[in-house]
Amino acid sequence: MAAVLAATGMVVAPSAVQAEPTRSTIDWQPCPEAEEVDCATIPVPLNWEDPDGPTIEIGLARREATDQERRLGSILMDPGGPGGSGVASVMSRDVFTPEVTARFDVVGFDPRGINTSTQLRCDLDLSNRSLDARHPSSQAEFRELVRLNEQLHDSCREHSGELVDHVGNQNTVEDMEAIRVALGEGKLNYVGYSYGSLMGQQYAERYPDRIRAMVLDGNMDHSMRSAWDFMRTETEPVERNFVAFAEWCDTTETCALYGQDTKAVYADLRKRAKAGDLVDPETGEPVDFYALSRIAFGANTPAAWSAVAASLAALRDGTGTVSSLATAAADQAVSNPYPPIWCSDWDFDVVNYAHYAFLRAMLAKKFPNVQWSPYVDHAMTCAGDPVRTTNPQRPLDIDGAPPLVMIGNVHDPATVYRWNVTAARQSGAHLITYEGWGHTAYGNDGPSECVNDAVDAYLIELTVPERGLTCAATEEPAAADTRQRQLSGVGPYLAG
Repeated sequence: MAAVLAATGMVVAPSAVQAEPTRSTIDWQPCPEAEEVDCATIPVPLNWEDPDGPTIEIGLARREATDQERRLGSILMDPGGPGGSGVASVMSRDVFTPEVTARFDVVGFDPRGINTSTQLRCDLDLSNRSLDARHPSSQAEFRELVRLNEQLHDSCREHSGELVDHVGNQNTVEDMEAIRVALGEGKLNYVGYSYGSLMGQQYAERYPDRIRAMVLDGNMDHSMRSAWDFMRTETEPVERNFVAFAEWCDTTETCALYGQDTKAVYADLRKRAKAGDLVDPETGEPVDFYALSRIAFGANTPAAWSAVAASLAALRDGTGTVSSLATAAADQAVSNPYPPIWCSDWDFDVVNYAHYAFLRAMLAKKFPNVQWSPYVDHAMTCAGDPVRTTNPQRPLDIDGAPPLVMIGNVHDPATVYRWNVTAARQSGAHLITYEGWGHTAYGNDGPSECVNDAVDAYLIELTVPERGLTCAATEEPAAADTRQRQLSGVGPYLAG
């Protein structure tokens, strides 16, 4: 792809974007589990349309700037989800680079319903049962999924009351503005990952003149209206990444399937899995299509390629160990806030089993190797329309904001690169393209100095990256590394 471009660009004068700050009203105290970090909560209205009504709490965690004499202010961050905890992220590590943490207090927040904020609680057994039902094979099974979705959301209301009606992203946008005011910041600095990008996008729509700097890494595309658009775009990079893995394996002597036509080996395994004839050689337990697909999902991480190939060879030969490489979003016990948040923000109308079967057949035709991605299941979260969509999909409409920065990974299987291109075009943001793998790129443990340097210059100096900035991939296949970088931003879903 294109060579790395210079990260310099226009500079926005700080005096033009930084309003006079006020005094913080937050009562910071050492966090009980990490005394070097400060914790607090602030009250916000349960219903922003009734600002004098009942309130809920929003949890915060802060790491103060390490160079207080040169401190520039605070950066608010969210790691994604829906269901991810900014408080947990900040408590556990330095999220950003040393250059940025020297100059800014880093403040993570828990969106309403999550962790240290007023929690949205739902029945865990129903959560897991609805997850297990998201691959219906008949109209009766589709009706059962609808019934479970309805029961799950009824349980959320039973445990959490009216909060279930007020967890859509538009409420989070208002909470972010309340945090900015409580921090005493004249303008907001914000870094949002994965689902946190939607929070930033819609904050920029609502409060464009209250932004100093905004970085959105791994962007959602909230303009997709159909289940097909969502399923297709989520599966596209998974297919492409699997093909890259297969080509590497066919031509690399250290691969367990070297010279054996990896795609053909997988096609045979997939056929056996669908027929019920594939078993784990160690346990004798059946390996169905979805279990096999989760193993193949490891192809989204080059460091896992050798282990993926060894697992496929073990399944084919009926001997050896099958590594659990790709415990993807849909396999984990659902984080309780996720279903009401997702259904408040998205409406993918899969109307019946015939419609679902048609979509799955189209996926298999268009992506003949993988045929499915775990993230496809998001489209089934709200089957039956159990919660009113208060924040329906539409294109971004941002007017009057300073230059925004977005980051997209070419091989990202979660917030796919196509989404980032669309969000950047709709918003006018400057898109940094990382040609590498994984989900999100910026930060203290990020894979690319090129990305980090460009974002650091923007956050600290307000130097906007040149349009078209592209950063080369740094990941390479590893002969023996079976680890998979966790998908951060969907929580257990789009992993932010």
